[in-house]
Amino acid sequence: QLQLVESGGGLVQPGGSLRLSCAVSGFTLDYYTLDYYAVAWFQQAPGKEREGVSCMSSSGGSTNYADSVKGRFTISRDNAKNTVYLQMNSLKPDDTGTYYCAVRRGGCYYYAMDYWGKGTLVTVSS
Repeated sequence: QLQLVESGGGLVQPGGSLRLSCAVSGFTLDYYTLDYYAVAWFQQAPGKEREGVSCMSSSGGSTNYADSVKGRFTISRDNAKNTVYLQMNSLKPDDTGTYYCAVRRGGCYYYAMDYWGKGTLVTVSS
């Protein structure tokens, strides 16, 4: 099974920026690199359900974003490093929460991700 480890969370002022990283390991013989997987980021705000933030197809040719983060967040991947990134700019207090990385063989479907990380906490406050 794959293992996912997020990093890069922390405390930041409104209007600031953070870059989250997700290192993926444990690939199988048949699906042996990150190239085979769609990748996604989720946010769980305090007291709320987990929601999809962004997803990128396995080919890298298609991305989507939640309306609340369009124009501010950017998802990317480096398949050679088996790493997923989320660049977060112009951060708002509502962006506060635990951010999870997830991957799936096949297309981008927030409700059917195969593997998850344990999350990294982002706090946006002055």
